[in-house]
Amino acid sequence: MEEFVAAIQQLCTPVPLLLMLLGTALGITVGAIPGLTGAMLIALSLPLTYHMSASDALVLLVSMYVGSISGGLLTATLLRMPGTPASIMTTFDGYPLARSGKPGRALGLGITASFVGGLISWFFLILLSAPMAEFSTRLGYFEFFALVLMTLFLIASVSGKSLLLGVLSGLLGILVSMPGMSPSTGELRLTFGYAELNDGLKLLPVLIGLFAVSQIIEEILSVNRQAEAVPVSRQGMFMSLRDWSKQGVNLVRSGFIGTWIGILPGIGANIGSMMAYSAARNFSRTPEEFGHGSEEGIVASEAANNATVGGALIPLIAMGIPGSVIDAILLGALVIHGLQPGPLLFEAHPDVAYTIMLTMLFANCAMFVMMVASAGLLARLMQFPRVYLIPIVLVFCVVGSYALSNRMFDVWVMLSFGAIGFAMQRVGIPLAPFVIGFILSPVAEEKLSAGLMQSGGSYLPLVTRPLSLLFCIIALITLFVPLYKRYLQAKEQVADHSH
Repeated sequence: MEEFVAAIQQLCTPVPLLLMLLGTALGITVGAIPGLTGAMLIALSLPLTYHMSASDALVLLVSMYVGSISGGLLTATLLRMPGTPASIMTTFDGYPLARSGKPGRALGLGITASFVGGLISWFFLILLSAPMAEFSTRLGYFEFFALVLMTLFLIASVSGKSLLLGVLSGLLGILVSMPGMSPSTGELRLTFGYAELNDGLKLLPVLIGLFAVSQIIEEILSVNRQAEAVPVSRQGMFMSLRDWSKQGVNLVRSGFIGTWIGILPGIGANIGSMMAYSAARNFSRTPEEFGHGSEEGIVASEAANNATVGGALIPLIAMGIPGSVIDAILLGALVIHGLQPGPLLFEAHPDVAYTIMLTMLFANCAMFVMMVASAGLLARLMQFPRVYLIPIVLVFCVVGSYALSNRMFDVWVMLSFGAIGFAMQRVGIPLAPFVIGFILSPVAEEKLSAGLMQSGGSYLPLVTRPLSLLFCIIALITLFVPLYKRYLQAKEQVADHSH
């Protein structure tokens, strides 16, 4: 409790408070500009945090996370272009409602639902993080290795349309993480004679390349694309008591769904939003309105996608397992600042753990006030010509990568992974398993190596210890159930054709 009070006092001092407000505002702005993403913003901001304290850096980055997920609803509602993937479902009903003459109503419902969903997930973040961290202290080397294995398979199975492409993406990430010093033996490998690879490929240039440069390439190819904007009106922006009673169950249900989907590694806000939207339609008395301006659809989508933020932070803080792509970048930020996510974070740096939790609450409140107050200004900002925006973002990419170690090698790495990320997205290979594989595979290798040394080279503890066996079984289920479902679908299609 003392650490919690100390974190509140720390966050209420001028510098962290200013960073929180700045991060939230930048996140909302980037989320509201088509083509820019929260992952891009946070990856580009990492170099700026090098000389900050760990607490201040995470206040800025977590605030950006909260703001960027919320900001996407503006473009989804007014332009029918999801500013972030999390807002895809909002376009189905937000835009038709705004086009019908109720843009203020559509925005108000989305902003309020975002706020409530964030509060619900924050409650679970406070409630579950410490007990889950305590539980993770009981994990041995083999249990931790099996947990990482389960995470990789789970992410691969839910990323994109093809399980095989998801697995391929994860394996590519593992392969890219291998150059440099082996965490198990200490020997150099796959450096191909380049001294720059002795320490491996740095996380920051890889992230900036995958999420910023690849998006820049995509934007360059569609720079003249425009969407018809809906004029903004503030009429009906605030929910009445009748609205609260009508949407209350939907809000709470969607917040719960978003939180629990967020906890599952790698599934992400877009899946949480889709599941909450489907649940709202199934329980609705007017399901025929969904897709044509349903207020229930907007509330479900926005409550769930913001709730995934708090849900995804739970495994990150408690176990060092990122729940989403942005959480993978935040994991990198923790490592860059010399912090070990998981139970050691609560033991050695409880102030940082509680600062992350409280930042999410404060940023959520700031997001609500900022979006209600500045919806009209942000709507005009969405029309900012991308032809001027792209060169500015590219300059930040180059400067951020070069500043890491003051060497051009990292810039070339960034540009190379920009091309790789663009190519992967074009052929349908998801980026999330790649990033998680790149970050977690050295940890898995280190834990497996330590476990083998402890067991005299035997792999049997993987299946003789109950927890590691459970994680391995879940990993196999997540791998083979989608394959079995596709086999049954193919069998049905063959049977249909034969008739």
